[in-house]
Amino acid sequence: MGKYFGTDGIRGVVNVELDAHLAFKVGRAVAYALAQQTNHRTKILIGKDTRISSDMLEAALIAGICSSGTDVESLGVIPTPAVAYLTIKHKADAGIVISASHNPYEHNGIKIFAGSGYKLSDELEARIEEYIDHVENLPRATHEQIGHVIKSEIDPVEEYTDYLAETINGDLSGLRVVVDCANGASSATASRLFRKLNLDASIRYYEPDGCNINDRCGSTHLEALQELVRQGGYDVGIAFDGDADRCLIVDDKGEKLDGDRIMAVCAAELKKQHKLRGNAFVATILSNMGLHAYARERGMEIVCSDVGDRYVLEKMLENGYILGGEQSGHIIFLEYATTGDGELTAIQFLKMLKDSGKRASEIASEVVPWPQIMINVQVPTALKYSISDRPEVQEAIEKEKQGLGEGRILVRPSGTEPLVRVMVEGMDKTRVHNAAEAVAKVIESIV
Repeated sequence: MGKYFGTDGIRGVVNVELDAHLAFKVGRAVAYALAQQTNHRTKILIGKDTRISSDMLEAALIAGICSSGTDVESLGVIPTPAVAYLTIKHKADAGIVISASHNPYEHNGIKIFAGSGYKLSDELEARIEEYIDHVENLPRATHEQIGHVIKSEIDPVEEYTDYLAETINGDLSGLRVVVDCANGASSATASRLFRKLNLDASIRYYEPDGCNINDRCGSTHLEALQELVRQGGYDVGIAFDGDADRCLIVDDKGEKLDGDRIMAVCAAELKKQHKLRGNAFVATILSNMGLHAYARERGMEIVCSDVGDRYVLEKMLENGYILGGEQSGHIIFLEYATTGDGELTAIQFLKMLKDSGKRASEIASEVVPWPQIMINVQVPTALKYSISDRPEVQEAIEKEKQGLGEGRILVRPSGTEPLVRVMVEGMDKTRVHNAAEAVAKVIESIV
């Protein structure tokens, strides 16, 4: 973890931790770093989500980028994975996304993709951080070397949704779904994508006002979607987060299918098609033990990474696997995308569902998750990386493990928020809940 970059870019409350001045410096630093790696005039694509602060941060980023002699092309409101895809397709030197994903509207963030469509290496991020801290020493472009804001000649929504539609054979006709766009970036793309695939889709939460992104909707607030599915008799409910790089699903009974369960059934289908390389996929250390049991029963191996889609991707590339993801719904189909893509995940799952002839609840019931609870404890950023090593926390963990039997306790810092996450898993739901509460209380007493 760097001074500015977390596991998913730079994040913070706007005009508190992340302001226009910092965005300007990031723009200058990124542009300068890229220019050092090339012998041509560089170009960056920028996309954003629907937050009220996104326009302000975009303007500051563009000013910084152009002042370093790099050209910028704005894609407007578009999902994060669309920026990664279009960066590759149009041979840009980098793509920048202004978004704080699933966080409330007062937060925002800056995440950067290299020209390859992958997130920046740790080494390049460290170099950019160094440039940010010494931005006044970076050379400024003058005269004709100042960067241009390029008028976009592409329709990013059309290009991106056309590409997604091509990743499945046939269409999705015959399914009735309700879609929650979280008043976020998928508000610009979901309707066209599902219409193109002849899907009977009722689109909800697609009217962003700058302040309602993720507000009691989206992948972190499934209650309204679950009720819509139950009352409307839909086959499936689909929920995206603010920048649409993750997807969660609600089955026909209104039950939540997290990323573990979505990935499990997709992996089994890929294995059936002889497309699951190595008969294995990547999950994180938080993946449910029920997922591991499901995989073993079907002759599949799970390779675990640290939490964060960048770490999932590293394991995938290292081992040549084509599928990986997290419980949160960040799922990477490496055959089609370089990053987690909520809309891609949705249509891959829906195609598998249609071809199976089964109900979503039937398929989901094959993956039996162990009881698992996650408690988030507010912790100052300065403490969140070390608090789990405190003797009293270690003692609490060891004590509660004794009562779990075949289970586990993980205490880890959030990569994007001032939180420590206490995750407990085991066979007995009551014991799991009590153990999580006990460890969380010890942490709270320290803070």
